[in-house]
Amino acid sequence: MKNRMKQFRQENGISQEQMAKMLGVSRQTIISIEKGRYNPSLPLAIQIARCFNTIVEKVFLLEDVEKE
Repeated sequence: MKNRMKQFRQENGISQEQMAKMLGVSRQTIISIEKGRYNPSLPLAIQIARCFNTIVEKVFLLEDVEKE
């Protein structure tokens, strides 16, 4: 799943460390999410979106899945 978390975070002047503290996760988790190596749980995705006063769909983008 692609995301625009880094873009939102930088636009809001929030460091990775600050973001980690706001969400109660490690900075490594923030890095992993931003690089697309880790997909957050739905509750965490909602928390992330709320940090930016937006909706989940604006931060996280579903990639087209090939239909069988």
